[in-house]
Amino acid sequence: MTHKYIGLISGTSMDGIDAVIVDYANNQCKTLDFATYPYPEDLLDELKTLCQPGDNEVNRLAMADRQVAACFASACQDLLTRNNLTASDIKLIGSHGQTIRHHPDGEFGYSVQIGDGNSIAVKTGIDVVADFRRKDIALGGQGAPLVPAFHQAVFSSPEEHRVVLNIGGIANISYLPKGCDPEQVLGFDTGPGNRLMDAWCHEHTGKEYDENGAWAASGQCHLPLLHALKNQDYFKQPAPKSTGRELFNLEWLEQSLTVQPEEIPAEDVQATLLELTALSIANDIKALQAVDSVYVCGGGAQNAHLMARIAAQLDGIKVTTTHELGIHPDAVEALAFAWLAWAFENNVQGNVPKVTGASRGAVLGTLFKHQ
Repeated sequence: MTHKYIGLISGTSMDGIDAVIVDYANNQCKTLDFATYPYPEDLLDELKTLCQPGDNEVNRLAMADRQVAACFASACQDLLTRNNLTASDIKLIGSHGQTIRHHPDGEFGYSVQIGDGNSIAVKTGIDVVADFRRKDIALGGQGAPLVPAFHQAVFSSPEEHRVVLNIGGIANISYLPKGCDPEQVLGFDTGPGNRLMDAWCHEHTGKEYDENGAWAASGQCHLPLLHALKNQDYFKQPAPKSTGRELFNLEWLEQSLTVQPEEIPAEDVQATLLELTALSIANDIKALQAVDSVYVCGGGAQNAHLMARIAAQLDGIKVTTTHELGIHPDAVEALAFAWLAWAFENNVQGNVPKVTGASRGAVLGTLFKHQ
């Protein structure tokens, strides 16, 4: 009997499909392989456009749903080939899909992920579990973040109070008090991660991201701009809460830039955005009862300047990456959705109501059969 699962996700940054093969035999999480697959440029442009209201959205969304699924299936097939595996070696695929809109608040809140599970299942010959967020939203939750249950299962410790910090397009934290059970886990989105920095960098340098934060390090944090950005109501909201590119985007940034009395050099804006990410993360971590160590994952773990600024804000708390816990920082989120597929198969609760705000715990996901 196989214990191998595939996890798939493309995050808010849309910088590629993270795909992982993991073996969950004997209650161990053993990563067998991990890779990131970029979207074709034309599909990436379409996905970014679909994140904002526009013309003919229903038809375009439906076609993008199938196109994303084809890319996810291709990523799976490549992983299988390079590991000399076949479809029969995989128990399930756990697919997060690609988030297009995230508006979870209100009576009819919603979160939209595309990447048709039926198409992935048919193209790979492997059953797929997807649509993880809507059950939690139906129960009154935010549908996010969903990774804390996985973080608790894999990263919790009887010896130290841990925070797992994921810095993708949006940053989120999972608080794991030592010896904690799932009901003690806390988690929420702290605010912007890489999303604003990447967008500003691309607009002014043409590069997709600021490697190691070097461009930000060349500038100076503009304190009046930082103060204006920090006044966003989201930072004052209590948990449970989640956010996305619907709030933290270049249009939001421009609103604060237009009220500044002088033009700010582009590199100083970048430095300010990096400081905003570091400060908003650190403020939420410092508000927790006790923290011994922070383990960082996601693309932000590769940004040396951002890591240094977070560590400076958290003086006295160890800041490192999940490498120290045996898992590559880029693989953590994909592993989480492989785990959620395992949880679905084993009737294990996938959400943490205290984190998402759902009225109760639930097994998450919908099964898409390949036959």
